[in-house]
Amino acid sequence: MIWDDHQSRCIGELSFRSPVRGVRLRRDRIIVVLENKIFVYNFADLKLVHQIETAPNPKGLCAVSQQPGSIVLVCPGAQKGQVRVEHYGARKTKFINAHTSRVACFALSQDGRLIATASTKGTLVRIYNAVEGNLLQEVRRGADRAEIYSLAFSNNLQYLAVSSDKGTIHVFNLKINVGSTANDKPMPAPESEIPHISPPLSFIKGVLPKYFHSEWSVAQFRLHEGEQYIVAFGHEKNTVAVVGMDGSFYRCQFDPVNGGEMLQLECYNFLKPSDQQ
Repeated sequence: MIWDDHQSRCIGELSFRSPVRGVRLRRDRIIVVLENKIFVYNFADLKLVHQIETAPNPKGLCAVSQQPGSIVLVCPGAQKGQVRVEHYGARKTKFINAHTSRVACFALSQDGRLIATASTKGTLVRIYNAVEGNLLQEVRRGADRAEIYSLAFSNNLQYLAVSSDKGTIHVFNLKINVGSTANDKPMPAPESEIPHISPPLSFIKGVLPKYFHSEWSVAQFRLHEGEQYIVAFGHEKNTVAVVGMDGSFYRCQFDPVNGGEMLQLECYNFLKPSDQQ
């Protein structure tokens, strides 16, 4: 149902034969996500303009760019670990084989140029160029398996925030030239992140576990493990907002130079204990 809050009434309705798994909006489009299909409608007249077949998508994964002009839509591809990118302005479809495991979460930057993806393993997050489909950067949430709940780009595309069932919010530095091309390569981890390997022993670098030279988060904020949190960047510089399914809201600030634990600025709970049942 499409509700006009100014008029306080429902102005449109769309019906489907199977459960709706997700809805995404922008000023000119309504995107409805079903288990195996995505429908794209024109907002003005509710005319169907595109439908996409996807792999089973029980989480209703889908993202759409928000800037005026050309529309970019990201959804699961037909194969495991694949994401599909629809560039409606260029009338081009791009498939990115992002992971060997099933894709569990992804995010699209507001301008539609960058995609961050995580798999069901939840250890690595990969950032891709949405136009070319090439890998730009890879960051590590942790060494053990986790369920990634949300990913978010900062407006200036300098940072990426990640929340998971481990209860820790991570903020990563993005070392990406936004005007990147197909010739760009993934940025390797700095040599200083590899534990004290002297030149004569440099051959060991190739056999060390990958997490020794992965890019780790610059800042963290610790909450309750097992609770589901959604994360976003705030309007104030270097701030992060966190909303929990338990009704909690946090606003915190990170130090982009020194990193470490974030400073909690605000904390509220909008549900009474009886509402949480």
